[in-house]
Amino acid sequence: MKSFIPKEVETLWTLFTAPTVWALHFVVCYATVAVFCAKRLPASFTFDDVRVVLVVVTLLALAMIVLSAFLAWRQWGFGSGDPPHDEPTREDRRYFQGFATLLLSGLSFAAVAYAAIPLIFIAECQP
Repeated sequence: MKSFIPKEVETLWTLFTAPTVWALHFVVCYATVAVFCAKRLPASFTFDDVRVVLVVVTLLALAMIVLSAFLAWRQWGFGSGDPPHDEPTREDRRYFQGFATLLLSGLSFAAVAYAAIPLIFIAECQP
């Protein structure tokens, strides 16, 4: 399968991509709402505008996590090797890293989705 993303991007850093995206999403969402509610910006910029911005940020974060999961799935060999990958070989280390990254991507996807749930229920800043 030909991919437009080179295999060289599959390093140990890919393991931390999805949790980092989740953490950044969490900070951006909660800091944006906190600053908006504390500063009470002009009426031309409403809470609905903040909500739209944060929905876009959430969709971008989810897209980055899905890309990370795809790279992990590719590194895992598209699911060709069943765990456990505990042999002291280069191939098993690559499969293990791909599988672990795939699991972290799933966890991060769920975390971003749960962090975005308050956008549905909160209607306005509370005094």
